[in-house]
Amino acid sequence: MPGDTDPAALRADARRNRERLLEAAREVFADQGVDAPMSAVARRAGVGVATLYRRFPTRTALATAAFAEQLALCAAAFDEALADPDPAHGLYALLEKVCTTQVTDRGFATVFLDQFPDTLDHDHERDRAEDALARLVQRARETGQLRDDFDPADITLLLLANSGLAGQPRETALAASRRLLAYLFQAFQAPRPGSLPPPAAMELREIRRPS
Repeated sequence: MPGDTDPAALRADARRNRERLLEAAREVFADQGVDAPMSAVARRAGVGVATLYRRFPTRTALATAAFAEQLALCAAAFDEALADPDPAHGLYALLEKVCTTQVTDRGFATVFLDQFPDTLDHDHERDRAEDALARLVQRARETGQLRDDFDPADITLLLLANSGLAGQPRETALAASRRLLAYLFQAFQAPRPGSLPPPAAMELREIRRPS
């Protein structure tokens, strides 16, 4: 049987099945990651596993279709950051979106952040992201908004630290992620750091490991 086809060419009932599968995939992947059982996606969509595999023969095909819109929005976020007349604000807004996605949508974070490369033209996307970050950093340096010893690798360090929050309850993860970003971004800046967001209500005994 053929795999995923142009949605416009599908019958109305087939289109509804496809959208149910994609919505279910986004929900399951967000909760459990892209390695979640395909049977869990089919169950969430209310269809049989055979129906899922007829439409999306591989996990890669399903993840690619499920996150196509998010990938487009992610590309737009980079463009918006580059268009911001305030380089530091553009960089912060971009990092806030990435960090929020990283702790709330494990599926998309896995697809975009280098751990499931077959779902997209990964080399192109990675190069594009690295180029955009380098340009943002350079502009912020030139306007005196970042410390002289800031390095784009510090952004990787931020994302590695932020990824550890993905297993926490949603509200805790969001509050902690915002505070972590504010802490580190103030360390990145040269002059006049601002105030931090309020701390997340969490204790060491409440920390959960990402599953």
